[in-house]
Amino acid sequence: MLRSRLPILPALALAGCGVADAGPGHFTADGEVIAMGGGDGGVTHACFSCHRLDGGGDGALAPRLAGLDPGYLHRQLDDYASGRRAHKAMGAIAGRLSPDARARVSAYYAGMAFVPRGASSPDAQGAALYDQGDASRGLASCASCHGVDGAGVGPGNPPLAGQSAVYVADQLNAWRDGRRRNDPLDEMGAISRLLTPDEVRAVSRHAASLSGAGDPREAPAAFLPARRADPHNDASAPPRHGAARE
Repeated sequence: MLRSRLPILPALALAGCGVADAGPGHFTADGEVIAMGGGDGGVTHACFSCHRLDGGGDGALAPRLAGLDPGYLHRQLDDYASGRRAHKAMGAIAGRLSPDARARVSAYYAGMAFVPRGASSPDAQGAALYDQGDASRGLASCASCHGVDGAGVGPGNPPLAGQSAVYVADQLNAWRDGRRRNDPLDEMGAISRLLTPDEVRAVSRHAASLSGAGDPREAPAAFLPARRADPHNDASAPPRHGAARE
């Protein structure tokens, strides 16, 4: 998510957070002001400075945000603020944004079109783990929740296509060592602890190679600035991890 930022549009950023709603378009426009100016997170922490103008991330540790589910993005900001996702910069930024501002900037990024293109060559070892898992270890396939093409399956299981191998590996390690604790059933924690360091790198390389071509792009209604029915469930829509192994 959002990391260090560049100063821009300070007056607009401060003004945007207190303006009354004038419909969905205004809601998203306010989200753009926050993304470009940082809002109450501070003008030196504008989202675009790490996540880029197209929301595609920096190709390293600042991930793709464009086109992700708005409820999922909002939940991540909430969890940075609460410490369930440990990140010094993001915790400070998210903690200074109101819940309304978090919803607005999440809606803005969710509504951005983004067509991921594989940034690296597929990894044979990673492909096998990603597509099939390892039943002998009780290891579910990544594809069962994140899609064969990395497009994501349901709002709670985000796309991996368009994310860098460095970022995917960092998140698997964060699940493993407890820096990320926002999966109520700890399914990602359990999966990450079954992987060796070499397997983490391999499956991350494969995920980064995916095109996301199967991404159906949700209907516009899916990008309304509303939270999912159960905001405490990081994967409120089925399937669960491992529920439909390839």
